[in-house]
Amino acid sequence: MAQTRHSHPDPIEEGAQARIHGRPKDACPYPSDSEERASWMEGYDGTPRDDASDLAQG
Repeated sequence: MAQTRHSHPDPIEEGAQARIHGRPKDACPYPSDSEERASWMEGYDGTPRDDASDLAQG
């Protein structure tokens, strides 16, 4: 039987769903400067955060 992940929502998925359903970007429920907020915004914008820049410098 497949398990669903409703008990711990993924902030990236939440942000994507907010955009799909026409919610404004300021509807993010997470506090400023939190990892969850950054992830929510990543999902909302549909673009991953730029963590690869460290590799480009090396």
